[in-house]
Amino acid sequence: LQQPLRETDTVARLGGDDFAILLPGATDLATACRVAERIVDGLRHPFEIRGLVLEIGVSIGVALYPEHGQTGPELLQHADVAMYAAKRGPAGFVVYSAESDTNSIRQLTLTGQLRRAIEDDQLLLEFQPKIDARTCEVAGVEALIRWQHPELGAIPPDEFIGSAEHTGLIKPLTLWVINAALRQRRRWAEHGFDFGVAVNLSVKSLQDPELPEVVRSLLEAWQQAPECLTFEITESALMADPATALEVLERIAAIGCKLSLDDFGTGYSSLAYLQKLPIDELKIDRSFVIAMTRDDNAAVIVRAVVKLAKGLGLAVVAEGVESEDAFDRLRALGCDQAQGYWFGPAMSGDQLLAWVKATPWRAGGRTPADRIVQA
Repeated sequence: LQQPLRETDTVARLGGDDFAILLPGATDLATACRVAERIVDGLRHPFEIRGLVLEIGVSIGVALYPEHGQTGPELLQHADVAMYAAKRGPAGFVVYSAESDTNSIRQLTLTGQLRRAIEDDQLLLEFQPKIDARTCEVAGVEALIRWQHPELGAIPPDEFIGSAEHTGLIKPLTLWVINAALRQRRRWAEHGFDFGVAVNLSVKSLQDPELPEVVRSLLEAWQQAPECLTFEITESALMADPATALEVLERIAAIGCKLSLDDFGTGYSSLAYLQKLPIDELKIDRSFVIAMTRDDNAAVIVRAVVKLAKGLGLAVVAEGVESEDAFDRLRALGCDQAQGYWFGPAMSGDQLLAWVKATPWRAGGRTPADRIVQA
């Protein structure tokens, strides 16, 4: 960072992986951009630390005085806004503009409040049921995180998961989700319902070597069997750092937890790598399942995924089931479980308990058609 700068310039570490660079004096926009370009170019080259060759990315936000702010805090805030915009683009740096300020300020505000939301239990989990395609019984649920902001209302996950990964909050957030899922599962068990819970893992979680021990300790704390907990991972998250992800997943599998490869068919992992993963099931991406009843190509893909999974000895779960026709086709293909709005939406823990008690999708011995009539 210091290499392309003048002696009068200053580099300061603000915290974590955030740095500020101050270019004093009569610096115009062109000069600031040239400096930013040199920093981006310099960090594109691998460098060695203690025998390890490392590559890192960089996102730079540029703000100028007085055009973009009259005070130090204002300039820092606007440079931060531009930096978040740079994370979404290929250039490596972005100059602040007022046009993009509204959404960016909201994003910065949410990022700043997310830690408090985790600590104050403002977050909640909803659960969507999975149905056993053979018995038509509830086979488990997938836990989905929600944030009910006291002022802004419901915040969708895609507005804060990415920020959590960038700021390091993904670790306490993942801990909160697993803990909440196991706590809720024990409550259901107290009412006589004993089914598994699936939790999604982000790309950063797959690179956390401490995660397996965290999982082990939480299972012990809630006195839950490891096989009751399934972790869902995506192909793209795996391929961000395959070696580290594989090590973490093998240690989780050794504990006894199940592993599911989510959104299968939309990523870019190779079949050779798929054979190495200690996974138990494949989840067919909802886009293929939704389209399979009207698009022959989508139906062929679904059939191929089911056949591939069976050949590898894996279970198959289909997401996005929204009709009886789709469910019937999936059953005929040999799909093991199905999930979607035709069975039920994501619900709170108490709502799911009431749903399970009332739903026709719980006792064996009847056909899906019989169940819908009785519902």
